[in-house]
Amino acid sequence: ALAVKDMAGLLTPKATTLLVTELRKKFPETPIHLHTHDTAGMGVASMFAGAEAGADIVDGAIDAMSGLSSQPCLGALVAALGEKNNVDLDALQVLNEYWESVRHQYSPFEVQALNAAIGSNVYKHEIPGGQYTNLLFQSKQLGLSGRFAEVKKAYALANKLLGDIPKVTPSSKTVGDLAQFITTTKISQEELVQNAAILPLPNSVVEYMQGGLGPPPGGFPEPFRTNVLKGRPLKDGRDCFVGRPGSELPSYDFKSAEKNLKEAYGEKRITHKEVLSHALYPSVFKDYLAFEKTFGDCSRLPTHMFLRPMTVGEESQLHLGQGKDYYIQLDHIDEFDEDLGTRTVTLVVNGENWFIRTPDIVTTEYSSDTSSGTSPKRREKKDPTNKGSIGTSMPGQIVAVNVEEYDEVKEGQTLFKLSAMKMETEIKAPMSGTITRLLAVQGDSVESDDLLAEIYSDD
Repeated sequence: ALAVKDMAGLLTPKATTLLVTELRKKFPETPIHLHTHDTAGMGVASMFAGAEAGADIVDGAIDAMSGLSSQPCLGALVAALGEKNNVDLDALQVLNEYWESVRHQYSPFEVQALNAAIGSNVYKHEIPGGQYTNLLFQSKQLGLSGRFAEVKKAYALANKLLGDIPKVTPSSKTVGDLAQFITTTKISQEELVQNAAILPLPNSVVEYMQGGLGPPPGGFPEPFRTNVLKGRPLKDGRDCFVGRPGSELPSYDFKSAEKNLKEAYGEKRITHKEVLSHALYPSVFKDYLAFEKTFGDCSRLPTHMFLRPMTVGEESQLHLGQGKDYYIQLDHIDEFDEDLGTRTVTLVVNGENWFIRTPDIVTTEYSSDTSSGTSPKRREKKDPTNKGSIGTSMPGQIVAVNVEEYDEVKEGQTLFKLSAMKMETEIKAPMSGTITRLLAVQGDSVESDDLLAEIYSDD
C-alpha cells in the first residue's frame, strides 16, 4: 500500500485530489491510504476529496476525540461519503458515547489554550498535529506562557534553519527544541548562525547536524551546520556520520539484555515485553519501574483516582476483583517531614484506620538545600553583563557536571548538561579561564538565568 501521512494537516481538497489522481494513474492496483490532521479545519473536506479521487482508505478520529490537532471527525466523513463507506453511522454513535466518557476522565490534561492556538497559520509554521499539544505544554513549562505565537514563528524559522525537513518524530522534536531555544533566548537568525559553536544548543539539534537522523532530503544547511559542529565531535572523534547512522549500530543483544534486567529487577518482573520496552526507551522504562517500586502496581486503580488526588474527607470505592471491594476515605495528611521527605497519610479503609508514610516529591524539591546535594529554594541569578557568569537559558534539571572549582577550561568546552521537558542541552564555556565558583551539582533543579558557575580570565 501507499501511505500518505500529512502530519501537519497541510493538504487542501484541491491538492488532495491532484495527489491521489496522479498516484492512482501511476499505481492503478496499489491501495492508497490517506492520513491527515485537522489543524486548519480542512481535514474532513480533504479526506472526502481523497476518497472521491480514488483513495482506498482515509483516516478519521472518533467524534469525541476528533478535530483541532487530532484527525478529522469520523462521523462527519461517514455522513459525507454516504453509501460509499462501509461504516454504520448509528453504530458509530455507540462507540462515540463511550469515548466521550473516557475523555471526561482525562479532562485535567486538556490543553484549554489549544483551541485558540490552532488555526490556518499551520500553513506557515507546519507544526505536526501530534506535536502541537506537547509543544504548547513544554512552552508553558519553560516559562513561555502567553508567547506561543512567538514559538510558532520561531518554529517556522527553525524549520528553515534546519533545511525545511520532513517533520515526523524525532525530526519534529529537533525543530521544536530549536524553536523554543530561539524564543527563550530571543536570539536573531544571524546571531544564532554566527555563534552556533558556543551557544548551549539543544542536544537534538547538535545530533541532527552530526547526521544522527541521517542526511535530510535537501542536504544540511550551511554555514549553520559547520558552525554547530565546531568543537562537537562524535565519541569516536569523527566530525559527523556519513550516510545512515543506524547502519553502523551492532545488532542488539536481547538475550544479554534480558539476563541483565532479570538480575536487576527479578525473574518474575521481566518478560519479553519489558525487554522490548527497555530496548526502545531505557530511561523511561527505568523511571517507570522506580515509580512502581515506590508506589506499587497502580494499574488497578480507577482512572479518576490515579489522575485526581483525593481531598481530605473524600471517599472512593476500589474494586480489585471478585469479593475485593474497598471503601477508602482520606482522613488526614500530616505535616511534611523534612528529614525523610515524606508525609504520613491516614486512610479509613472499610472502617479501619490505615497509616501510610508516602514520599512527597513536590515539597522535597522546594524545601531541599545545597548541603544535601539538591536544589535550594532560591538561586543566585547570572550577571548578564559578565561574560564569565554561566547561567541557564531555560528551566530544567542538571544531569551532568563536567568541571570542578579551579579547573582551567577552554572556550566552547561543555561544562554542564541540562534536561528540560525531554530536551537535553549542553552549557558551554563562553570564554577560556578558571572556574572560580561552582554553584550546581548533578540533580539540581534550576530556573531560567540561574547562576551555575563563574569563569575568571586575565585577558
